[in-house]
Amino acid sequence: MKFGVVVFPGSNCDHDAWYAVRENLGEEAEFIWHDSRRLGAVDAVILPGGFAYGDYLRCGAIAKFSPVMEAVKRFAADGGLVLGICNGFQILVEAGLLPGALVRNAGLKFVCREVLLRTETAESPFTGAAAAGQVLRIPVAHGEGCYVADERTLDELEAEGRVVFRYIDNPNGSVRDIAGVLNAARNVIGMMPHPERASDPLMGSTDGLLIFRSMVSALAHA
Repeated sequence: MKFGVVVFPGSNCDHDAWYAVRENLGEEAEFIWHDSRRLGAVDAVILPGGFAYGDYLRCGAIAKFSPVMEAVKRFAADGGLVLGICNGFQILVEAGLLPGALVRNAGLKFVCREVLLRTETAESPFTGAAAAGQVLRIPVAHGEGCYVADERTLDELEAEGRVVFRYIDNPNGSVRDIAGVLNAARNVIGMMPHPERASDPLMGSTDGLLIFRSMVSALAHA
């Protein structure tokens, strides 16, 4: 399987994602520059964490206009798997590929630490290797990671099983402890925690590999 890792000006977790796929997962990975209008022959796309375009307006608000995002939208519309991590989650929300919004953390402080996530559904291409209720140890690193949405949207996400992860120890004030959500077609996910930073034994946890392995399995059986 080949993963494409999109690189925006200001991305700082692009190599981490590439390394997790290539070295920890043993699959192919290549970087895709933000002004590319084509993704190439990739099976899945990762929008990594970082500070795309410096986040000077709103996180992801400028990155959504990058030429590559039109290709990402077409890829997603065709059923391709898209994983947005941290700033990548923010970009997917700003681009309209996921519902809701991400705002400043409760307490207005940058949070960088390991958190506990409860897997809410195994019925997705990103959690097929997990069990519902399984707890994962994965770090967060963000200043604007508080997920918000109107009550109707939140109710729909929960009723449709599109809340993928919840914080057990909510670090940012996200409503209903939401840490990750799916689109309606269930092929696009945004999550604040960094699975690529929990993919190597040297980092103290390999729980993040579950997300990448689930994607590979889903692609293999597609």
